[in-house]
Amino acid sequence: MTPESGTTRDAFLGGLVMVEQPAKGRHRAGLDAVYLAAALPEGTSGHVVDLGAGVGTAGFCAAARLPGIRVTLVDNDPLVLELARRSLTDPLNAAFAGRVAVLAADITAKGSVRHAAGLTPGMADHLIMNPPYYPAHQFRSSPASRRADAHMLDERGLEPWARTATDILREGGSLTVIFRADGLQDVLDVLQGRFGAIDIIPLRPRPDAAATRILLRAIRASRAPLRLMPGFVLHDGDGSDFLPEARAVMRDGKGLELQPRP
Repeated sequence: MTPESGTTRDAFLGGLVMVEQPAKGRHRAGLDAVYLAAALPEGTSGHVVDLGAGVGTAGFCAAARLPGIRVTLVDNDPLVLELARRSLTDPLNAAFAGRVAVLAADITAKGSVRHAAGLTPGMADHLIMNPPYYPAHQFRSSPASRRADAHMLDERGLEPWARTATDILREGGSLTVIFRADGLQDVLDVLQGRFGAIDIIPLRPRPDAAATRILLRAIRASRAPLRLMPGFVLHDGDGSDFLPEARAVMRDGKGLELQPRP
């Protein structure tokens, strides 16, 4: 597949971000990427690394709303990385494009391979990541192999992602993850002994519904205790309309107003 075989240009944050992505055959970015970026607190500065960035949506959204950061998008799919590079030349992204770089690397490779590719120890002040949601043994994957790669973990699960995050994030740096809510224990298991000061923010489709996603924030090498935060609701009642707070995140580039750990 090549970019010319079918892509769409999609606006995020009310047009503050324009993303070119495959029309089919690969994962398409949506709410998860926007909320992952919105979880970074206002005033965040330094180097943000987006692991498994795909076409760059989360990293772009973070750069658009946080002028004090520079972002590195990391993925090992040449096509989505080429689309990310093309999006960075889009005039609509000019306000932040100079602060975004693209890096081709296998997040799950052994340390020497990652380091040679440019994922070096302590390079990041902050990490954001949206790892594949589903264990290969538990769910049926998409027949499109690259879409399956984006959705399905291999037999190693989240361990390689946690190992890489621990390696490239400086001590005291922050990790922000979005994951399916019923996989919370899997995330906590791989972070144990590596991260502390964990905040869990449930994302619920409606006020009376169980969370379908969780945002999890953690600090490398911290010993502070875990906190369960109030959470965030997208829709009001049975309707499909978004609540004003959710609409502001998606269309106005507003953050979730989460405070960093002291």
